Amino acid sequence: MMNTENKIKKTGLGARASRRLGNTIVYIALCIITVIWLFPFFGIVLESFRVETAMQVSYLWPKEFGFDNYVRLFTETDFFIWFKNTGIMGVVTAATQTIFILAMAYVLSRLRFKGRRGLMNVMLVLGMFPGFLTMILIYKVFYDLGLTMSKAPIGLIIVYAASSGMGYYVSKGFFDTIPQTLDEAARVDGATRWQVFYKIIMPLSKPIVIYTILMGFMAPWGDFMLASYLIHENSAGMNVAVGMFEWLSRTMVNTNYTMFCAAGVVVAIPVVIVFMLLQKYYVEGVTGGAVKG
Repeated sequence: MMNTENKIKKTGLGARASRRLGNTIVYIALCIITVIWLFPFFGIVLESFRVETAMQVSYLWPKEFGFDNYVRLFTETDFFIWFKNTGIMGVVTAATQTIFILAMAYVLSRLRFKGRRGLMNVMLVLGMFPGFLTMILIYKVFYDLGLTMSKAPIGLIIVYAASSGMGYYVSKGFFDTIPQTLDEAARVDGATRWQVFYKIIMPLSKPIVIYTILMGFMAPWGDFMLASYLIHENSAGMNVAVGMFEWLSRTMVNTNYTMFCAAGVVVAIPVVIVFMLLQKYYVEGVTGGAVKG
């Protein structure tokens, strides 16, 4: 009897030790991956404080630290204009895309009408085509409307919002997880479709709402291709991606490289803050919308 109990204890201790060893190995691997992943960002931050402006140097740690690049960024360039344009586009795009996407997702999740399946299939097929295929037509239309060059931010907001309804997939998957009996009970009590959507579904859908807002806000910060096409070297209408790219030309990169790194740090700050504050809802929105759709 005593031998059996000792064997059980040894087996339990062995399993516990094995589990701890496995967890330790996993944590070490994750730490190594994290260091590798964060190293480029750490390098950019260091470069942004480097006083020497040359692009290629033989050292990583700056010989002299200073805020010269950040001072130049806001006093000698149009970076503030680009940052303001991008911020406005981010906020307006987040608001408009959220309205369109959630409305489309709710309709396709809750209503049953003729052509619903066909509409979903058409939007799915259209979403497979790369956006640059329509760039010439988009430029022609917005050029005729006077929404290029300095007015490009307005044109870009329209483009970002116009086709956003086709990105309904994740939101629809989340709405599908909410029991339709809630809608039916509210309808029996006399609620309209709008009241059901606004007063019942939306309070239960906070994660997916936050997720949609976050995705809409982040999109304009990284857009370069379409933005550069509509802006066409007009500084007053540039976003940060297009404006910063101008500093990487062969004639300017050697004197503007460290300032480019400083601009990258400044541009990353709003996105990092927003993402960190809303990370919980972002994860819940993604996982909830992936359940079924």
